[in-house]
Amino acid sequence: MEVDEIKKVRLEKLKQLKEDLKIAPYGGKFEVSSNIIQTLDNFTEEKDVRLAGRLVGNRSHGKVMFGDLQDQTGRIQLFIKLEDKDSKIFRICKSLDIGDIIGVIGNLFITKTGQKSVRVKEIVFLCKSLMSLPEKWHGLKDVEVRYRQRYVDLIANEEVRTLFMKRSHIVTAIRSYLDERKFLEVETPMLQPMAGGARGRPFKSKHNAYDLEVFLRIAPELYLKRLLVGGFERVYEINRNFRNEGISTRHNPEFTMLEVYQAYANYEDMMTLTEELISGLAKDVTGSYNVNYQGQEIDFTPPWGRRSFANIIKEKFDINATDSASTMLEKVKAKRKEKFKLEKLTRSGVMKIVEEMLEEEKIMNPVFFIDYFAFLSPLAKTRPDNDAVAERFECFIGGMEIANAYSEQNDPIVQRKKLMEDLDDDVETGNRAVDEDFLTALEYGMPPAGGLGIGIDRLVMLLTDSPSIRDVILFPLLKPL
Repeated sequence: MEVDEIKKVRLEKLKQLKEDLKIAPYGGKFEVSSNIIQTLDNFTEEKDVRLAGRLVGNRSHGKVMFGDLQDQTGRIQLFIKLEDKDSKIFRICKSLDIGDIIGVIGNLFITKTGQKSVRVKEIVFLCKSLMSLPEKWHGLKDVEVRYRQRYVDLIANEEVRTLFMKRSHIVTAIRSYLDERKFLEVETPMLQPMAGGARGRPFKSKHNAYDLEVFLRIAPELYLKRLLVGGFERVYEINRNFRNEGISTRHNPEFTMLEVYQAYANYEDMMTLTEELISGLAKDVTGSYNVNYQGQEIDFTPPWGRRSFANIIKEKFDINATDSASTMLEKVKAKRKEKFKLEKLTRSGVMKIVEEMLEEEKIMNPVFFIDYFAFLSPLAKTRPDNDAVAERFECFIGGMEIANAYSEQNDPIVQRKKLMEDLDDDVETGNRAVDEDFLTALEYGMPPAGGLGIGIDRLVMLLTDSPSIRDVILFPLLKPL
């Protein structure tokens, strides 16, 4: 039957419910005795129950109808006698369709085949569904439709519901880990007068009352550091960031980050925190440090490896941190045969090409890349023995960057100099100004600190064996049809 025909039939049933049976098909509050999984776990024959959920199966056998009721926790079989054709329950069942949301009142029993079931005495309509669910409950398979109609995807695919429940568990576990270590959860502005704290193209808007150009934040970093200045010594935010850039299996314009700042610490402390937090999550979510991701095994067992970014770039390209942009470009051209285009010749622009070439080498097990070039890290302190190299790491797992951390720069004079230099080197954001208020805050004094950012979406991808970031975001941004 075509969609329009199905809807027409269901609209007729809706009319019958209202006019013939005098039933409100979009009912109100319904008290449940427990959810379905609790009912099954504490099953007692002849116990009275009140359950609610969506009808996801409907089978008639003579004078008996069997159905399957599903709520967020699970599914249970319904048993309904249809002996009296004039009875209200018989007439209600004739108006039932798969997808309807109902409340049932009855008692528990076990069928001859050993199936735990509810002997239904009363059915309460809570919502009449006018649309047909995916055929035969094989689930919604078309990936594009699944993303566009996530509500149907969640109904049809139990594994999708489980995935997002795991995501919620992961975020809760992160909060618990940090709360136990006396970190304070805070909130900073999503709407900012200046986009800062990271490199990325911002989304722009305008606040009419102030006649003010504003930006959706690309990172909360500069505001969280202001809190360190204000006297909070351990802060974190699980935050939404926005970057007006490309979309891929690893990138969505709106994404979730964890950012953590700890006074009197450095990037080595952030390395320890990252290792403990993520390895603990892997063990908690999957039951093991050894996790399968897309057909390959990732070993999260600490301690994790460390590799020097500066040494790798030297070995593969003969590039030094102090090389000029033109020198770097010539060295890259010698290694890369195909042509590439630079919008502007800067050291960061060349290094972006280098990093793309290095991404071709997928490293599955967690590894900390340290010794990043200082010009790529304007908000970080430099190593005491080498001013061209930053006290920074990026953590890669499963071939993806998962975390980024610094020993945070707290010298206001040095910070101003580095931010001014970054204006000429930055070809990504289009920013042409520095955050003067942030620099003023540093002049009041910020304690030395370690700062860390972890991509929650990518972390969930790893721990749920999901190939695309869209699989772990409930409503990803999609191209218009």
